[in-house]
Amino acid sequence: MAKIVLISCVSKKLSCKSKAKDLYISSLFKFNLKYADSFFPDNIFILSAKYGLVSLDDIIDPYDMTLNNMNSKEIKLWADNVLVKLSKIADLKNDEFIFLAGDNYRKYLISSINNYKIPLKGLGIGKQLHYLKEKTKNV
Repeated sequence: MAKIVLISCVSKKLSCKSKAKDLYISSLFKFNLKYADSFFPDNIFILSAKYGLVSLDDIIDPYDMTLNNMNSKEIKLWADNVLVKLSKIADLKNDEFIFLAGDNYRKYLISSINNYKIPLKGLGIGKQLHYLKEKTKNV
């Protein structure tokens, strides 16, 4: 059984094409990435509103897009595309998934995944940052 962490994209980005792990420059993303490493996962992916499922080393262009501005039908279509990609590299029924992503980025994914955790569920951005800083201060 593999352990996979899924981190949602953020709006604050570099202005040039970059590796995905470097493109997102907000404190929230950086702390999420550090926290993700603390799980010793087999893989970490970014849930990008534009590109779907993105590997940390994928080179992508900056963009201005968020699922928070999409309707349910658009988010469902996005999630279906993510699930197709994810099912090619992971076992949706047996692998463990850890979501470091807001509700819009996970709500249509978790119904197809058996084993998942949402450690930041219900926390606003400020509380997420506080939690992440505490959890990663010795990492």
